[in-house]
Amino acid sequence: MKFQYAFQKIVDLKTNEKTQAEWMLSSAIGRLQEEKKSLEELLESREQMAKQLQEAAERRAPVSKIREFQMYADHLQQCIERKYSDVAQADSNVQMKKKQLSHKMLDEKVWLKARDKAKSSFQQNMLLREQNELDEMATVRFAMKAR
Repeated sequence: MKFQYAFQKIVDLKTNEKTQAEWMLSSAIGRLQEEKKSLEELLESREQMAKQLQEAAERRAPVSKIREFQMYADHLQQCIERKYSDVAQADSNVQMKKKQLSHKMLDEKVWLKARDKAKSSFQQNMLLREQNELDEMATVRFAMKAR
């Protein structure tokens, strides 16, 4: 007789949910890394713009050109501030996905443990049944020899 767990479909479901949560976390981490990279690029652009603005001032460039650089620098600063917000939001999403994965892992572990206990109990019952059969056979042999 083979062990069949009555709630195996639930165990499979919990395992699939955990796997899906792992994928979701992986996706969220990827998004966070993209946002951080984008932020680094913006910070680098701002740094370059600051150098260009400094050079333009030193070259005594026309005020209109300096004003143009300054407007672009201001635009970059706004983009950077929005990007910091995007990074924070992406990080928050990663933390949420980590919690969800942790919950799914715990849920799966509970069901796996229940299945293991049921299997252990089944095996114990099978051993007990075999032992009873062997005892019965020994009793019958003993009774036949006693005649």
